[in-house]
Amino acid sequence: MDVQMKRGLLEICVLSAIRDSDSYGYRIIKDLKPYMEISESTLYPILRRLEAAGCLTVRSETHNGRLRKYYHILPAGEERIRRFREEWRELTAAYRFITRPAAGEGERES
Repeated sequence: MDVQMKRGLLEICVLSAIRDSDSYGYRIIKDLKPYMEISESTLYPILRRLEAAGCLTVRSETHNGRLRKYYHILPAGEERIRRFREEWRELTAAYRFITRPAAGEGERES
């Protein structure tokens, strides 16, 4: 998969993981696990980029005596998910076009 496409897809998945409720790094990784593997070394740069882009905010809270960062999606992050979903419909249509049988494919030669 193209690096830029994969990066964009990972960002949308991370935003989607915090869409319903604030979350933290380990939880995001665990929530994404049924769909894709993502490591901490991949996740945290994504979270920093999304924060810098104004798609999410971060707050720190103490949990079991340790500081934990919680991520919260902002309207810009919601908008990014919405735009991705629109673009995905176009991409899906293009995929169906690309993978359609070629003229004469499937016909037997006489």
